[in-house]
Amino acid sequence: MLKGFFSAIFGAGVSFAIAALPAYAADTIEAKAQPCAACHGENGVPADPKTVPIIWGQQQSYLVKQLHDFRSGDRDSPIMSFIAKGLAQGDLRAIAAYFAAKSWPAQPVAAASAPPNGLTQCQPCHQRNFEGGPPAPRLAGLSYEYLVAAMRSFATDERTNNGDMPKFMQALTDGERDAMARYLSAL
Repeated sequence: MLKGFFSAIFGAGVSFAIAALPAYAADTIEAKAQPCAACHGENGVPADPKTVPIIWGQQQSYLVKQLHDFRSGDRDSPIMSFIAKGLAQGDLRAIAAYFAAKSWPAQPVAAASAPPNGLTQCQPCHQRNFEGGPPAPRLAGLSYEYLVAAMRSFATDERTNNGDMPKFMQALTDGERDAMARYLSAL
């Protein structure tokens, strides 16, 4: 009888553990990051690179800041704000680390021409090869359309979650921002 009791308890424990596995799996950072693939891509290449940035291999500090800003309302996007608000505060850094640890996706790009005027002002933050560094994001290899839209949104004060960028972008003409975006996208 005692053997049957322990068998029943053991069986219940195993059943509970098996039932709990999907819930545990949904709690992993990989599972929490999986919905990001719908827009940012399964292989790191966004579904629409003209409007969605590459996050694979992006700077962790930058990703944490953007997730925080979407969550707090300092940066607005109907999709990203909703998603970030649904994440636990403690998961922001872990999700950022998950994507930062991935390799930047290799993409065929056009050969870069000579750097346009004004681009050197970006190097102290975005680094010499524009591959980013704390706290600035990688710009090299993002799409022209995404880059020019981001620059324009800083220049027009639509995006204000960085104190320096609006001033830098407002000091440039549309043509200068366009030339910078074309150059950076080809890197």
